[in-house]
Amino acid sequence: MKDDSSQSLEKYRSFLRLVAEAQLPPLLRGRVEPSDVVQQTLLEAHADREQARGQEDPVRMAWLRRILVNNLANAVRDLQRAKRDVRREKPFEDLVQRSSANLEGWLAAEQSSPSQAVEKADRVLLLSGAFEALPHDQQRALVLRYWHDWSLADIADDLGRTPSAVAGLLHRGLRKLRSMLRDLE
Repeated sequence: MKDDSSQSLEKYRSFLRLVAEAQLPPLLRGRVEPSDVVQQTLLEAHADREQARGQEDPVRMAWLRRILVNNLANAVRDLQRAKRDVRREKPFEDLVQRSSANLEGWLAAEQSSPSQAVEKADRVLLLSGAFEALPHDQQRALVLRYWHDWSLADIADDLGRTPSAVAGLLHRGLRKLRSMLRDLE
C-alpha cells in the first residue's frame, strides 16, 4: 500500500509524462521511453519527498519538472555520449522550460497572484490527465505538431499515415481534449 506522499506524487504522473513526451527528441523515441524517465523521476521525488512537503502545486510541479529535466538530460547524454559535440549542445533545461510554457500557454495568459498560480497548476494537471486519455497516435501527432513544429508530411511519415489522416488526428485530438476539459471543470 502506498503512503500519502506516494499518492500525492502520483497525481503528477500525467503531467510529467506529457512534459517528457514533449521534450524527448522524436528521433530518440525507440531508445528512451518517456514512461521510464517519469517512473525514475517519481522514485527520486519519493526519496526526497520531505523537500516538497506542504508545498503548493506550482512549487511542487517546478520541483518535479527539475528532477525530470535532469533525468531526461541524463538519458539523452547516455545515448549520445560517443557522438558528443559541445558546439551542438543546447541547454536541455531551456527546452523543457519552453515546453512547459507551451503547455501553460494552451491554458491561459500569464497570471501573477498565488491563487491564480495554483489555479493554473490545477488546469495543467487536468490538461495532462486529459492528454493521457487520448489514443497514442493522437498524443504523438499533437506533440510532434505543437511542441516540435513538425509538418503534417513529417508526422505522416513518422506515423505511417497520410497527411490528411494526420490532420484528422490533430483535429479529433484537440476536439477531444477540449471536451474532456469542459467535462472535468
